[in-house]
Amino acid sequence: EQEEEEVEEEEGWQRLYPGHIPTSPLQKALLAAGSAVMALCDPYRHDMVAVLGETTGCLALPNLRDKMRHHPEGYRILQERPRIRLSTLDMSRLRGLPDGSLGREYVRFLEDNKVSPDTRMPPKFVDDEELAYVIQRYREVHDLMHTLLGMPTNMLGEVVVKWFEAVQTGLPMCVLGAAFGPVRLSTRKLQVLATELVPWAIRSGLNASCVLNVYYEQRWEQPVESLREEIGIFPPP
Repeated sequence: EQEEEEVEEEEGWQRLYPGHIPTSPLQKALLAAGSAVMALCDPYRHDMVAVLGETTGCLALPNLRDKMRHHPEGYRILQERPRIRLSTLDMSRLRGLPDGSLGREYVRFLEDNKVSPDTRMPPKFVDDEELAYVIQRYREVHDLMHTLLGMPTNMLGEVVVKWFEAVQTGLPMCVLGAAFGPVRLSTRKLQVLATELVPWAIRSGLNASCVLNVYYEQRWEQPVESLREEIGIFPPP
C-alpha cells in the first residue's frame, strides 16, 4: 500500500476517497466510449452503466450538487451523508409499517424483484469527493424511484424510470438508457411506452422537485401517495 501511495505521489495523483481511481480526460473519454458500447449491448451490465455515469457526468453532477446545496433537506443530506444499505436499514421495522407507506412499499419492491441496495457500485472515477457522494446517493435512491413511480425492474420498467431520471438529473447515462433501452422491447410494449408511459414519465420528471432533495430515511412512515404529491410526481397511468 505504501508503494502504491509513493507511485501516486510521483505521478501527481491523489486519491480523494476510498476506491477513487484518478484518470485523465483522455482516459475518461476512452472509459466512457467502452462502457457505452458494453452497456448498450447488455443493459444489465450495471458495472458498465456505473462507469458510464461517472465518466460522462461532469456537467450534470455539479448541477445536482448545487440543487442540493440550495435546498434545506438536500443540504442536510450533503452534510450528514446518509447511506441506503442493508447495514443501515432496519428491514423488520420497515416490513412492519402499514401497507402504502414508503418503507413498506420499498421493502416489498426489493423482495418482489429480488434486488438489494448493496449491489450499487461505489464510485471510482469522479474526481471530487462531494460529487462522488452525489452519484452514490443517486444510485442508492434509484430503487426508491421505482417504488415511487410504481415500476418493476423489467426492461419496460427500467426504461420508464430512466426517462424520469434523464429529465430530473440530466445525466448522459440516463439519456442514453432512455433512448436506447426500448430497442429490445416488443411492438406491443413499445406502443404502451410511447403513448402512455414515456409522456407520463417526462411530465412527472419536469413537474417534480429534485428527487435528491428528499431525506427518504426520515420519510419511511409517509404514504407513497402523499410523498408523490409532495414531490410533484403524477399518479402512474
